[in-house]
Amino acid sequence: MKQIVMLFFTLMLFTGCSSQNSEELTRIDVQKVNKQGDYEDASIITDAKTLNLLRSSFEEVEWQPYIKPKMSRNADVLATLFYTFDKNMPEKLFEYRIWFNDNDTATIISNNEKEGYGTIDDENAKILKSNLFN
Repeated sequence: MKQIVMLFFTLMLFTGCSSQNSEELTRIDVQKVNKQGDYEDASIITDAKTLNLLRSSFEEVEWQPYIKPKMSRNADVLATLFYTFDKNMPEKLFEYRIWFNDNDTATIISNNEKEGYGTIDDENAKILKSNLFN
C-alpha cells in the first residue's frame, strides 16, 4: 500500500511540475509599416512549423531589461505573440516592435518587463524578416 501511495504522489509531482513550464506559442499577429509610416491591418501566423521557427529566433534575442530606448522611426513590424500557459486560462500576449537594421541585424523592444530592449544577430534577423513579411 505504501508503494502505491508513493507512486501516486510521485506521479502527481511530475505532472504538476511539467504543466507549469509548458508554454505554447499559439499564434502571431503581424502588422507591417506601410510607406506612409502607418501600420497595416494584421496578418495572422498559425502554422506550427513557422511558429516554432520564429519562437526559436525570438529565444536568441539578447535582452537588456529596464532600458527605455528612443527610436527615430516607427518599427518595421509590430508582432504580437500569443502564448498559452494553461489550457484553462486566457492566452498571454507579448508585443514586440522590431526594427531591421542595415547591417542585417534587428533591434527589438518588448512590452514584457523581463525583456525590454534587445538585439538579434543577422541569421535570426533574416529568419524573422522572411517569415514576418511573408
